[in-house]
Amino acid sequence: MKLEPINPTSLGAPRGFSHGIVAPAGGRLLFVAGQIGNRDGAPDVVPGGFVAQFEQALANVVAVVRAAGGGPEAIARLTVYVTDREAYLGSLAEVGAAYRRVMGRWYPAMALLQVTALVVAEARVEIEGTAVLP
Repeated sequence: MKLEPINPTSLGAPRGFSHGIVAPAGGRLLFVAGQIGNRDGAPDVVPGGFVAQFEQALANVVAVVRAAGGGPEAIARLTVYVTDREAYLGSLAEVGAAYRRVMGRWYPAMALLQVTALVVAEARVEIEGTAVLP
């Protein structure tokens, strides 16, 4: 089951995301709840700051997708919630490297929003997604 990126030239070339994704008919949708940067079900976030939390939160999303029988390439959409937009913008190169370690060169449709807080006070990043499985 292959997802098809849709990137109209009128919107400009996307960098690090796709403008849209078309899922093939017959795919099953998997909705992944917001994941923070914690490991092994522990309530505490990983040490190392914003980028470490981003990478672990993204890895947690992929873990849910893998448990359902897919991989990063099955993820059609990601929404990233951050509590500090400047921390995100100030670490774009490191965030990009962390992203590629987890997702490779697959870029689903994405949105990033700044929020005032997340439920876990120490969390700086939360990521939710939608995947399409065979």
